[in-house]
Amino acid sequence: MTSQDWFTKDFYATLGVSKDAGPDEVKKAYRKLAKDLHPDRNPGDAASERRFKDVGEAYAVLSDPEQRKQYDAIRAMGAGGARFQAGGGGGTGGFEDILGGMFGGGAYPGGGNVRFQTGGAGGFEDILGGMFGGGRARGPQKGSDLAAAVEVSFRQAAEGATVQLGLDGSRVSTRLPVGVKDGQRIRVAGKGRPGGNGGPPGDLLLTVHVQPHPVFTADGLNLRVKLPVRFDEAALGAQVDVPTLTGEKVRVKVPGGTQSGTTLRVKGRGLTSKKGTGDLLVTVEVAVPRKLSREAKRAVEALREATSGEDPRADLYRDATR
Repeated sequence: MTSQDWFTKDFYATLGVSKDAGPDEVKKAYRKLAKDLHPDRNPGDAASERRFKDVGEAYAVLSDPEQRKQYDAIRAMGAGGARFQAGGGGGTGGFEDILGGMFGGGAYPGGGNVRFQTGGAGGFEDILGGMFGGGRARGPQKGSDLAAAVEVSFRQAAEGATVQLGLDGSRVSTRLPVGVKDGQRIRVAGKGRPGGNGGPPGDLLLTVHVQPHPVFTADGLNLRVKLPVRFDEAALGAQVDVPTLTGEKVRVKVPGGTQSGTTLRVKGRGLTSKKGTGDLLVTVEVAVPRKLSREAKRAVEALREATSGEDPRADLYRDATR
């Protein structure tokens, strides 16, 4: 995205946050708007789709500290924070008057510092070059990068799905890497703005937001799942079925005496990419009944009497004094 675009776009207003909003507030506002405006919730609604794109574009800039810094500087200039002085003295017709005419009215008051982004075709120096008859001759220039954001389901991220984006009136398709993480930024080569004078196009900097899954979490190519088991299954051992992301179930052996929090590994049931295949990591959680029948209560009381000589907190007390 070039600096010219940022003169006219108020990303803070787009997300409904103040200019001094912190990263967490910006992220919270984006997530709420992205959820409400998502095309799946508003099928066929062109206005919502445009707003969804604008919200993603705004978050992609404001969530990146360096881009946000550049954006704030450029917007400050557009609001009257910069002053330019012609080299020949204090008369009228100086550089500040030219810029004033370009951006809507007389000379700029104040004297703030501004940094311009000139590293791509269509940059600020091209505007200045056009003012003076084309400026110096330039060779091929790479196009500017574009920033965007997309929200995907956990399954799309886990499987490396292909997503489509609407950018500058065109549709762009790209395949996500398998197991892409929430908040990860991906560089998609050649999907930015066109280059100048025969130069290559810029890149697309795509920030991916992954919706949480109710059962699974990703750990690289591994998948993690929490497995509730009864006390008797953990104490005596059991064969327990565990769900996988494909919808199948795999049978896992829970050894007798397994403690809550123990992780069991199922080989080859994680995510698959060019780098290989991960595992399914099953963390055992002993489930405590909320209510007990009279018979079950008597059995637990009998167990308490039988194990009353054991102290499961003995190591805890000993280690606390180290």
